[in-house]
Order: sequence, then structure tokens, then C-alpha cells
Amino acid sequence: MRGDIARRWKELSGEHKWKGLLDPLDNDLRRYIVHYGEMAEVTYDAFNSDRRSKYAGDSYFSKTELFARTGFLKGNPYRYKVTKFFYATSSVKLPGSFIVKSLSREAWSKESNWMGYIAVATDEGKEKLGRRDIVVAWRGTIQPYEWANDFDFPLDPASELFPGAETGHKPQIASGWLALYTTDDPRSPFNKTSAREQVLGEVNRLLEQYKDEEVSITLTGHSLGATMSTLCATDIAYNGHKKMKSLQHKPFYVTAFAFASPRVGDKNFKMLVDSIENLNILRITNVPDVVPRYPLLGYDDAGEVLTINTLKSKYLKQSLNLRNYHNIDIYLHGVAGTQGSLGGFKLEIEKDISSVNKRLDALDDEYLIPGSWWCVENKGMVQMDDGSWKLYTHRTPDDDECN
Repeated sequence: MRGDIARRWKELSGEHKWKGLLDPLDNDLRRYIVHYGEMAEVTYDAFNSDRRSKYAGDSYFSKTELFARTGFLKGNPYRYKVTKFFYATSSVKLPGSFIVKSLSREAWSKESNWMGYIAVATDEGKEKLGRRDIVVAWRGTIQPYEWANDFDFPLDPASELFPGAETGHKPQIASGWLALYTTDDPRSPFNKTSAREQVLGEVNRLLEQYKDEEVSITLTGHSLGATMSTLCATDIAYNGHKKMKSLQHKPFYVTAFAFASPRVGDKNFKMLVDSIENLNILRITNVPDVVPRYPLLGYDDAGEVLTINTLKSKYLKQSLNLRNYHNIDIYLHGVAGTQGSLGGFKLEIEKDISSVNKRLDALDDEYLIPGSWWCVENKGMVQMDDGSWKLYTHRTPDDDECN
């Protein structure tokens, strides 16, 4: 990031709902959005989605090595420390791309998946960001179009999350999102408490630890992770005055950057989001991506919107593959180059185009970047002393990751 981010962070976090910053897109805001998008991308880079591995559904890397092993640190002056991993399960049947299960009878967990991490700016990061930033990054789905047909979630009342909402305007949330967020499972060492309780507990701890400083809470996620970021941000902001002790001393901004988010809830949920003063949600949507338009009936869009259109990028191949337009790296490329109503596409900030091909073959061949180049070394196969090879790639477990 360049520019005066430390001075402008409140404005860039939505202090005025990004009025006058979205079209044309402010270049500091481009860098800001890409920064948080890359923090969401870490969850993809670290997630073990190989069902042949007994560690499928977990993070490849520990908290201490997460940023270094995913390439987040190099060239990035904004320093954070990961303080917690959190996990999710569900009380309702969900598509396989939501909860990935190992084929092994020795699976590390049969009920839960690693769902993301919580990080806080270090002293060095605070100096450059202008405040002590707490980030909650939610993992998205691995193959979103595998579950597109399962988007028809019924709406469920969210009274437990939002008690006291005005009678007749009680928000409803998609049952799938709500279940992932609120379900616990006593059988699982990772979900004896719900993802919600894990996240709120850690955020509360950090707010108390830094109660004498200026603090922000930023949530980020792509696809499924975007829905969870929106829901979690609303929960934190709505219930903050009851559960977050430090709010009694100093208010804080709660901001969600939601990339390629399906709709989360009904019109009452939208009204609730609009009514919370310190809550700012920015939905980043790509014109050719169909996912942000689903589910259809009974749902409404919540928050502000930044529209990008990667069809205009000269760097990308022409493709009929809808998956290409939903990918997180495509989205970040779009943020870097969108021109809005000015038309066209021009990269305005430093964003390496090779990242477009991390999980796709979408970059034009003239740039000589191999397709789908991101993978764990040897796809997790490790050579034994006798010369044989076994699938055995897993992080060194942290002592405090079970609940």
C-alpha cells in the first residue's frame, strides 16, 4: 500500500460509507481492498482440500508459520500476528465444498473444518496502519460451482444473534450460513464451541488487551467466507455494547470486505445492517459472476457495493468458464484495474498479474505464466527413508487450537 493509509484509515474503512471513493475508485482504497483480499486469500493457500489426505479440512500450516508459508509477508510492510485459528461444523447437511471430509478412516476430524484465523497488527503494523487492527479472515468454498445448485437455502429467524430487533422486522438468515456460524458439536475437539463463540471470544480478548488504544475490527472473506464475514461483522457491531467490554470506553469501527458474496439474508437483515452506526460492509462484485445474485427469492443485498468488470481486462483470456469470474485472484486483479463509469481497464496499483493463475489458467498465454501453479511441494507427497513416497503433509499443531 502507498499513499497516506495511516491518516486515511477511517475513511477507507467506511466512515462515510465510501462516498465519493468508489467511482472512480480511489487508489488508496484499491490498495486497502487488495490488502484485505490477500488476507482472505491466505485461507485458500493454507487449506488442505485433498480428500485423500487424513488431514483434509485442516490448515497445512500452523499459526506461527501461516503468513510466511503462504507468501503473505514478502513485499508487504503491514505486519500482523495470528492469535487464533477457528473451526466450523454444521447442524444441517451442506455441500461437500463447505465441509471437506477426508476419505481416510484415520481422519483428523470427521465433523469440523478449519474455517479461518484471527490476527492483530503488531506494533510495526500499527504504526503503518494508523491503529491496532484486528482481522478476522473467513475461508471460502473450494469449488463454488459444485454447490451452485444447493443455493436454495430456506431463511431462518436469527433471533438468537439479534435479540431485541424491532417486532415485525426480525432479520432472517440463510439456514446454511446460520448453521455454520452457530453450530457446536461435543464430539469434535475443534467445535465444542461454535465458530461464532470462538471468534467473539478471541475478539473480546483482544479488545480488552488493547482497550487503551485506537482499535478497528476488519473482517474479510471470499464467497462463503464473504457471507460469514458479513454475518459476523453484523453480530459484532450489533451486540458489541453488550459483549465487548472495551466498547464501554472507546468506540471502534467494524468493517467487512466481502468478495463475491452470495446474499446473506432478507430485507430485514439489510435494514438491520443499515441501522448500525459503526458497521460498514463493502461488497465487491464482478459483473460476469453470477454468485452475488443468489439466492434469488426472499433475499436482499446488504451494505455498499463496488462493481468491477474483469471482462474488460486485456490481461485475461476470453472464457465461457463461469468459475474464472468468481475466483478471488480474478477479483483482486479487477480491483487493481477497474475504471468504473470511466470505462476500460488499467492497472492503477502494483498487483502482480501472475497471481491470476494461482488456481486458474486465465491469464493470456503471452505472459508465459503456468496455469494453476499454486500447490504444496510435491502435492504433499513426502519421501521416506526407504525411498517410498507417502501423502503426509501437515502443520505442526499449536497447543491451544482445540476448544
